[in-house]
Amino acid sequence: MIPLRDANPSRHAPWVTVALIAVNTLAFLYEVSLSEASLERFIFSMGMVPARVTVFPTSPDITAGDALLPLFTSMFLHGGWLHLIGNMWFLWIFGDNIEDRLGRLRYLVFYLVCGLGAGVTHTLFNLQSTIPSIGASGAVAGVLGGYLLLYPHARVLTLIPVFVLYIRELPAYLMLGYWFVIQFFSGTASLAAPSQTGGGVAWWAHVGGFVLGLGLVKLFARKPPGPA
Repeated sequence: MIPLRDANPSRHAPWVTVALIAVNTLAFLYEVSLSEASLERFIFSMGMVPARVTVFPTSPDITAGDALLPLFTSMFLHGGWLHLIGNMWFLWIFGDNIEDRLGRLRYLVFYLVCGLGAGVTHTLFNLQSTIPSIGASGAVAGVLGGYLLLYPHARVLTLIPVFVLYIRELPAYLMLGYWFVIQFFSGTASLAAPSQTGGGVAWWAHVGGFVLGLGLVKLFARKPPGPA
């Protein structure tokens, strides 16, 4: 299911959401400006590599910065235009209301904490993986989790591909709940393939970010606004 828009207007301009989209886009434009060899080195250096975290305490060749800084930098890198557009589209639709409710600074901290937690979750489920994980999806999943808790009955215009494409308004709890169930069961299925080295979709990053968003959003949220 693909959200097209929500019927949940925000009261203030979502400047932090816009800035996050801009930073992610600029980072991707930098990526596409690199040669293939340079891009590969850049992604391996700035992407989150679980095995690098696992071995750095006992390896003199890997510093804490090498292992842990990518928890942050990987949140702003993407593997292609569709990867970028998909993450930024979800952020644009759902991020404005979370920014509105949390306030700009707290929203930014919330977003980054969810992204870091998503990276840690991905690492814990893929300890031996040497494949870099990149993308804002873990942080965006935190925004989705926060939205589900704060606005469960908000209406979301959704494109539903079932044999044919059709559009229907769904409550947020149904649309986002379905999204989370898909992530969870896909992540669970990936555990049954131990021969894989952790490539593909970072399902557990999505799960970790979403659960963290659910758990933290009330701690960051301001009191609901009164009538306009």
